[in-house]
Amino acid sequence: MITLRPASDRGNANFGWLDSRHSFSFGHYYDPNHMGFASLRVINEDKVKPGQGFGTHGHRDMEIISYVLDGALEHKDSIGTGSVIRPGDVQRMSAGTGITHSEYNASRTEPVHFLQIWLLPDRKGLEPSYEQTHFAAAERQGQLRLVGAADGRDGAVTIHQDVDLYLGSLRSGDRAGLDGVRDRALWVQVARGAAEVNGLPLTAGDGAALTGEPNLSLVSTAADTEVLIFNMAA
Repeated sequence: MITLRPASDRGNANFGWLDSRHSFSFGHYYDPNHMGFASLRVINEDKVKPGQGFGTHGHRDMEIISYVLDGALEHKDSIGTGSVIRPGDVQRMSAGTGITHSEYNASRTEPVHFLQIWLLPDRKGLEPSYEQTHFAAAERQGQLRLVGAADGRDGAVTIHQDVDLYLGSLRSGDRAGLDGVRDRALWVQVARGAAEVNGLPLTAGDGAALTGEPNLSLVSTAADTEVLIFNMAA
């Protein structure tokens, strides 16, 4: 079964400095029919104006992934991490027993466009930690590159949950997919461009939940398509 989550149906919060689109209930946006999917709890598509950002705030017991599409995001946290996240970087922050952090647009002239993703951890009370890895364009061009996994294999960041996170950069006509996923819960998020997912057309901002499908088949239908795929325990 495939269930489409159209970009146009997402929640929206616009504060002037921030324009955020919520695939699942978040903040002041609440929809009991969209509270998350499997261990995936939040996918926010955020656009932050130059020099603006999220002041210091706290999290607990959550695996937080940040992925920048355009621009640069500056991160600082209470465990001493300071970094700038750019396109191709995957950042994982385990909030665990408690962490505070801030996120700001690192540019005074250009906006930053990124995805903020939350996954429920496999257990509570983890020690807070941070990891950031760059995945070059060549590693994900025309294919799905594993960028996050419970065992951190193949250079992926370690996510404390039964999930494999893939990133793909596809040109028009490129094909990619996963086999043997009938007993898994898959979420496909089109970050830019357009693709057919098991024959279902998706465009930028759309998501799709797949359950009971024997395989995942992607065909890019745009010149520059970027997709994230979450392969999770059902």
